[in-house]
Amino acid sequence: MITAVIIDDEKKCVSLLKHLIENHCKDINVVGEAESAAQGLQVIQQHKPDLVFLDIEMPDKTGFELLKSLPEINFDIIFTTAYNHYAIKAIRFSALDYLLKPVDLDELKNALARVYKKHQKAGPQQNVDVLMSNIKSPQPNFSRISLSTQDGLVILHVDEIIYCEASGTYTIFYLKNREKIIVSKTLKEYEELLKDHSFFRVHNSFLINLNEVKKYVKGDGGSAFMSNGDEVFVSKRRKEEFLSVLNK
Repeated sequence: MITAVIIDDEKKCVSLLKHLIENHCKDINVVGEAESAAQGLQVIQQHKPDLVFLDIEMPDKTGFELLKSLPEINFDIIFTTAYNHYAIKAIRFSALDYLLKPVDLDELKNALARVYKKHQKAGPQQNVDVLMSNIKSPQPNFSRISLSTQDGLVILHVDEIIYCEASGTYTIFYLKNREKIIVSKTLKEYEELLKDHSFFRVHNSFLINLNEVKKYVKGDGGSAFMSNGDEVFVSKRRKEEFLSVLNK
């Protein structure tokens, strides 16, 4: 059984979330609630929950400010927010979960499934550290990204990535230090995250860092040769846009 607390100043949102959990998520036991960051701090210290549902925007402090005030983070976090603003991107870069209000049951179940599956060697504190670092960055220039792997959590600077390759529902990251990292998320998810960081989808199977392209060889679609010597194929339909972006 996973113990949880809900910190949110909107009573209707708390009631809906509790209703969904009580009726559809039998492995979650809500042991406390709070309507502000100040109360939330007390509830966390009192109940020491496994999971915190945390609103981002609250009257006294934001959810991020609440986390900053804690000496350590030893619980999982699912953020809740009514706003699809840039903080959502920072959360995704940090490999943390969020739910948009009003909370959808399927999205809640998916987020909880990811909580159940976590067997990371690194704790949630490191994810939050990445989040706080990125929140301080000017939009959208987040510098660090967390990758959840089978063995644990890997934290990278975005510019360490040369390119990414799709492998079914997995993504393989090729790094400057010659390492490969396999993550159980699709390439499309990382395309959305990295598109503002000079990454371009040249093929259904490849997302490349434009700053790491060393040579382009003409062909039907052609090939991009990366800084590590790897050849990455460019699809015919992406060729014209790729060359246009590359020239810029």
